Amino acid sequence: MEIAVSSEEQNPNVDAEATSEAPEMAPGAQEGAEERVEDVNPAELVLQIEGLQAEIGKLKDQELRTQAEMHNVRRRAEQDVEKAHKFGVEKFVGDMLTVIDNLERALASMDAEDEALKAAREGIELTLKSMQDGLKRHDVEAVDPAGEPFDPEFHQAMTMVPNPDLEPNTVMDVFQKGYTLHGRLVRPAMVVVAKAP
Repeated sequence: MEIAVSSEEQNPNVDAEATSEAPEMAPGAQEGAEERVEDVNPAELVLQIEGLQAEIGKLKDQELRTQAEMHNVRRRAEQDVEKAHKFGVEKFVGDMLTVIDNLERALASMDAEDEALKAAREGIELTLKSMQDGLKRHDVEAVDPAGEPFDPEFHQAMTMVPNPDLEPNTVMDVFQKGYTLHGRLVRPAMVVVAKAP
């Protein structure tokens, strides 16, 4: 004898699965959602929107200021690096100027007519010229202002001498040449300045 088995008895989970796939909303939940939407005041929403827009404006302004500051920091760093490249040899140049001064003094003390010193004089002249050329390649320029108007930025007056033949404040004589590195003064020229008698 065969027993008829219903589909519910074969698979009792069928109804559970079917009911879990289509959950029903509780009767009071839909009404609660409608009430929440109705409770919102439009004026409050407008105030919230305006507040958020003001905050966005402040944040945008802050971002622009931060970007500008970063640009300034980057530009200053680039300028510092450029100055370091240009003027990093300033102390070395100052030391080399002493050597040039000594070579010029040696030439000035030698008798140009003495044949015994001719070879030594030529050697010192060549050494001096190679030193000056080397410094010039690195933008080191001599300041030799004889006959020029006195410039306190590049000249240091050692004394003033009355001279009717020259305009007042004209450089009469140069004790020691000055030098600049990329246009910046390394050492001022030590000069004698004419004044009215």
